[in-house]
Amino acid sequence: MHAMQYELTLPADYDTGIIRTRVARIGHLLDDWDGLGFKAYLLRERGRYNSVVNQYAPFYLWHTVEGMNRFLWGGAFQGLVNDFGRPTVRQWTGLGCAEGTGARAAFAVRRRQPLAEGVELAGTVEDAVAEAERLATEDGAVLAAAAVDTRAWELVHFSLWEHDAPKAEGDVFQVLHLSAPGRDRLPRGRQW
Repeated sequence: MHAMQYELTLPADYDTGIIRTRVARIGHLLDDWDGLGFKAYLLRERGRYNSVVNQYAPFYLWHTVEGMNRFLWGGAFQGLVNDFGRPTVRQWTGLGCAEGTGARAAFAVRRRQPLAEGVELAGTVEDAVAEAERLATEDGAVLAAAAVDTRAWELVHFSLWEHDAPKAEGDVFQVLHLSAPGRDRLPRGRQW
């Protein structure tokens, strides 16, 4: 499992209706993408849910590297590049994923956590997986995952929620659309 995200931070006075219209127009294009667990089309709006920025920041969980590479290099990603420029694409190796009982993802929470020099790695990543499993049991949780970037030594905690009062800490995003063709193929539990 691989996690991926890019962020487009938009001007403070940006009309986020443009992003909503874009997602309504193209969101369905990945609804059957082979290799994709899910893509959450995420939006933060300045002044809503404690956000200080307008930001479009899709988050992906891939169950195959081939599907991710076909998206990035096969032309699908080029549409975003053509419209907004080429953003930095962050990637993390999956550590664990857990399903919740929530039915429809309306909100997401993402928290990035640096791993300090000298921290015991095995215990830290075990804790991250346990946190994903715990979050998945909370009321309204749809899914929770943990992943790590070993280049920057950073954990990412990601969760999807039915409601706007998630039990997770981090940046809160509105989910504009969820393409989830391979969600049932994402490996559950610890990934090592």
